[in-house]
Amino acid sequence: MNLKKIEQILKDQKQPKFRLGQIKKAVYQDGISSFSEISTIPKELRSVLEKERILSFEVENVLVSADKNSAKALLKLNDGSKIETVLISPKENIWSVCISCQVGCPMNCAFCATGQTGFKRNLTAEEIVDQVLFWKQWLLEAKPPIGGLASKSISNVVYMGMGEPFLNWEEVLESLKILSDSKGMSFGSRSISISTVGIPGGIEKLTQDFPQVNLAVSLHFSKDKDRDEFMPANKNLNLEKLKMELEKYFQKSNRKVFLEYIMFSGLNDSEKDAKNLLKYNH
Repeated sequence: MNLKKIEQILKDQKQPKFRLGQIKKAVYQDGISSFSEISTIPKELRSVLEKERILSFEVENVLVSADKNSAKALLKLNDGSKIETVLISPKENIWSVCISCQVGCPMNCAFCATGQTGFKRNLTAEEIVDQVLFWKQWLLEAKPPIGGLASKSISNVVYMGMGEPFLNWEEVLESLKILSDSKGMSFGSRSISISTVGIPGGIEKLTQDFPQVNLAVSLHFSKDKDRDEFMPANKNLNLEKLKMELEKYFQKSNRKVFLEYIMFSGLNDSEKDAKNLLKYNH
């Protein structure tokens, strides 16, 4: 939902300021999919707003896993670009949404399908938040049925989809504000996670702006030689420099960090790799 546009419409219609709060509650918290459904605002205003779309994209396809505990959506943006977002239930009544922050990705990690497509553009804060909003609406409608739907609310949001969050920090930051706003999506900071390959200064920005948001680092290799080859970002922030940034993060936030490590047969799964990883983790 384009908040700035909605604010301008309310101003043009000479509506009281509290109308925006009513709309935000209905859309972000109640999960309505049409402005015509907001019964707390005047009928005339509903008619004006109905000309606007709530979601900033079209849903092209939704695929549900065989066990019905996860789903993936293909979304078409206004400029024709496409992104993916995923809904996962790691355990009963827990729903996590994995969202994208860029169309494609410039990091070019050799093992990542997104990285092989190249980078097209950054997503706006609206396009980022709308992915969470889409899944909120989808769960409420439950079409098709998925998992054990005793709970239809989203528990966690993870920035682990397409793109590197710290290369689009201004829009990601704005999306975090909306997601954590008590009058917006109302997620607690500790229910939100950001995953990064390691961008110089990125972790410091997170520490300053949202220190309680969870941090995950896509490590995958415990040796610079391998990380340089398969993850080009390592050339700008190698393992030692990354460790220094993480130590600063520990000192300022007193939070744990989740290290992501995909095991590739014959590449990073040896006993020596495990020992190097253990050494790095201490």
